[in-house]
Order: sequence, then structure tokens, then C-alpha cells
Amino acid sequence: MAARTTQDPGCGMRLAGHVLRHPPAPGAAIAGFWPLRGEIDIRPLLLALIGRGHMVLLPETPARGSPLTFRHWRPGTPMIPERFGTCRPDAPHGVPDLLLVPLLAFDRRCNRLGYGGGYYDRTIAALPGVRTIGCAYAAQHVDEVPVLPHDAPLDAVATETGVHFRSE
Repeated sequence: MAARTTQDPGCGMRLAGHVLRHPPAPGAAIAGFWPLRGEIDIRPLLLALIGRGHMVLLPETPARGSPLTFRHWRPGTPMIPERFGTCRPDAPHGVPDLLLVPLLAFDRRCNRLGYGGGYYDRTIAALPGVRTIGCAYAAQHVDEVPVLPHDAPLDAVATETGVHFRSE
């Protein structure tokens, strides 16, 4: 697997520009994530979405075996530390129309390798019809991601080089 890189702080800005060329429906609620160390920084995208009138949600990590829930976020919202080094907004819950998904690796079919907890797999299954866009560095692209029966491919993966839509 290719190594991720955080050498270029402009990667998150470039990713945002690519995603915004294929904008979500007006008024869509967008679930993002607060980037952990080594993940591409999607905060420029989250801020741009708020600027375009979208509701932005961030995940709350429940007990193992449950799907994620989401809470409203805007700049200045107090953040509460959670497990796995994550944090969540101290705000009301919301339901996303579009899910931005972190990942370790992806392939041309937009299969993703996650972190092993199954949170996003359960969340995607619990939200039928929700659009999904993985967010990653281009260097995280691999030839093939191993897929299990419960793994659903993403609709697209956005990187600093562009948006890659699922191909069969």
C-alpha cells in the first residue's frame, strides 16, 4: 500500500475544489469528519460547504457494533473528546444526505479499506440511498481492496488530484 503524505498542506484545499465542481444538492446535509493525524484535511471543504448554505455534521462514535450518529457543526461549536482520538460537536443530532468517508486505501471501483471497526459500513447500511464520497490522498489508491460481503463501494473518492467515480 502506498504511504500517505501530509507534506503539502494545500492537498485539502485542492480536494475541496474538486468536490465543489460536483456540488451536493442545494441545502443538503453533509456529514464530514474531523481529520485524524495522517488523514487528508477536509476542513477547507467543510467550511466551503457551510459558506454555500449546507448543514455540516460530524460523527459521534457510539459503542462498538452500532452505526455512527451525527451532530451539527459550525466553526466555534464546542468539541467533546471521544474514543480513538476523535472529537464530536456538542450540538443536536442530524441526518446526512451525503457522507464524506475517511479511509486507509481505495481502488478504481471505489472499494475502501477502513480502520477495522466497521462503523462506516454499518452507517452506510443504516442510511440507504445516502451518497458516499471517500476522502483521501491520491497516494492511497491501490490496485485492489479486499472486499467482504458487507462492504459497500463508495459512490466516489475525492483526492487532491480529482474526484474518482466508481467504475465497474
